[in-house]
Amino acid sequence: MYRIGEALIGKGNEVAHIDLIIGDKEGIVGSAFATGLTNISIGHTPLLSVIRPNLMTKPATLMIPKVTIGCLEDANKVFGPAQTAVARAVADAVEEGIIPKEKVEDLVIIVSVFIHPEAEDYQKIYHYNYGATKLAIRRAMEGYPSIEKILSEKDRGVHPVMGFKPIRLWNPPYLQVALDLESIGEMERVVDVLPPRERILLEAGTPLVKKFGVGIVNKIRELRKDAFIIADLKTLDVGRMEVKMAADETADAVAISGLATKATIEKAVHEARKQGVYSILDMMNVENVPEKLEELRYKPEIVLLHKNIDVGAAEVSEWGNIPEIKKIIGERGLVAVAGGITPSKTRRALESGADIIVVGRYITGSKDPRRAAEDFLKELPPDPDTMRLPHEEDEPI
Repeated sequence: MYRIGEALIGKGNEVAHIDLIIGDKEGIVGSAFATGLTNISIGHTPLLSVIRPNLMTKPATLMIPKVTIGCLEDANKVFGPAQTAVARAVADAVEEGIIPKEKVEDLVIIVSVFIHPEAEDYQKIYHYNYGATKLAIRRAMEGYPSIEKILSEKDRGVHPVMGFKPIRLWNPPYLQVALDLESIGEMERVVDVLPPRERILLEAGTPLVKKFGVGIVNKIRELRKDAFIIADLKTLDVGRMEVKMAADETADAVAISGLATKATIEKAVHEARKQGVYSILDMMNVENVPEKLEELRYKPEIVLLHKNIDVGAAEVSEWGNIPEIKKIIGERGLVAVAGGITPSKTRRALESGADIIVVGRYITGSKDPRRAAEDFLKELPPDPDTMRLPHEEDEPI
């Protein structure tokens, strides 16, 4: 047997985070157990978990502090409430049948315990570590989480320590606000008042990028740290270099011109994958979009069907066969449409298969950009998980 479990419970400085391994005493976990117990390092002294002095728990459990123990006060937190919490949780897991009673002499457990140096409340240290240890054991024995759970949650969860939520485009449709502006002040005016919605994507438009450089992405990030930000570079050459520059400035996606050479596009898309950002292929003035896509070895994640505003902004262009384009770029590929789209035409775009509605002057040129954006958002579903409670469905009931 070789099982791995993890759990975090509590809040404040007393929060408990448990990582553990359960396995056969005669296997690799047993070897790691013996090595850990005899391989002492300064500040991370391993210790057997005991319910009280002279009564260790079963299966035998090795506790290893994650945070360096720097003084006797820190040691007391580990050797006192945390140690007995882990030991009692293991014993209760046996009593409750989570760990088979007949296996207690055959198994060992290695537990990595987090105790904050500023934790003070021994009751909370005990309470949180007891709960986290027993939950981690249950999860290990049940194989939680399943790969289906991981794939379902990977783009929805927020890590509390990180301080921001990375946005991935896992649940379209979206409204992309094209900040095709000439001044930072105008950009700030628009961004400041836009609704704080996950369905809004922010585009550092080509005029902004040309005037202020790709660093304008970071300026937008300062205003909206959780935003999904697109750098509209319309790359025609040195694609790899330009994509890396945008990624270095925290862009989530980079727009490449469909008029670029096959080599430039493929290098840009490849670099985008390497950097972990979306590649957008802007098909403005490309005559045969499917043909252009078919010739590419590396397909973009997003195809932008964009009507050139100089051709005539009065009417929205026809976007071609969107299902055919999605078939070429793959089932996870997205299609964005742009060019004079108004709220009244949004429904038509979505019914045609569009995943992203790109809007510029209707919003940025409005005296009330917030209300203008809301005109489009009315045509879109609520943000993903709006009605979902925190931690809901962590475990099936």
